[in-house]
Amino acid sequence: MSAITITLLLAAFTLLAMAVVMGTILGVANKVFHVPVDVRLERVAASLPGANCGACDYVGCGEYAEAILVKGEAITKCPVGGPAVASAVGEIMGVSVEEAFPVRPVVHCAATTAQRLKQTPYHGEQTCNAANLVGGIQGCVYGCLGLGDCVAVCDYDAIHMIDGVAVIDYIKCIGCGACVKACPRNIISQVPFKADRILAVQCANKDFGKEVQEVCEVGCTGCKSCARANPDLISVVDNLPVFDYTKYDPRMSLQVIQDKCRRESMVWLGKPTPTELALAANETMPARQEAEFKTTVDQTEWRG
Repeated sequence: MSAITITLLLAAFTLLAMAVVMGTILGVANKVFHVPVDVRLERVAASLPGANCGACDYVGCGEYAEAILVKGEAITKCPVGGPAVASAVGEIMGVSVEEAFPVRPVVHCAATTAQRLKQTPYHGEQTCNAANLVGGIQGCVYGCLGLGDCVAVCDYDAIHMIDGVAVIDYIKCIGCGACVKACPRNIISQVPFKADRILAVQCANKDFGKEVQEVCEVGCTGCKSCARANPDLISVVDNLPVFDYTKYDPRMSLQVIQDKCRRESMVWLGKPTPTELALAANETMPARQEAEFKTTVDQTEWRG
């Protein structure tokens, strides 16, 4: 054999020996350091919707699935999947699930731009977070600022600014809660929808009646008529009616509650009925309005 052939053979045998040794080491390490994985983890993760929206307070569906198995996290924290997902996960985990309902956001303000009184032009940065730091731009300090921070964070085109107020498209909304976190005035909350349409309070003003009337044409004045109509379901807290949705039953006679409201603050929200869809079939729907992000520096006239 030539020297070259011997060198090549030695190199091949050396590499083979190294591969055998490393393989043996890895095999032993795999057994010594093996961490058993619960076979249910993959099944739970597969049952989740995969939206990775963070509404469950975890980074993604995989982390939430791990928390269910390792930390004993509640299996009902996925608002996107709702009762169906909770039931599927419960079956995998071998636990019973109490009756649950999908949660969806409710904007607690119904006043359009024209219905808001004592407004002052705002020329600052066109975001709700920035405008919320400026006093006096509108009389109601609880109302929707109308600059679309909630619209900007919605990945599902499920919330739009219409006439200066945030309006949710409940057909597209999956209940991820991104809009709830984006609102600097905290006037969007997650509510259990026990039916396609529920009755909700679209006002967040905690002031007394006369003060509300001075700043808004439709704001709740705290007259308590709705609470008197159904005291078991509604209580008045800080001059605002509050629904106890644990007692909310769609089979109740709820229309009387809305009829008692003289200020248009009590509103039916949810998916439109077939009749409403038919009436709106030939209407031109308003285009989605995006907030125009700019600062006062962008509008400055530089001279010199």
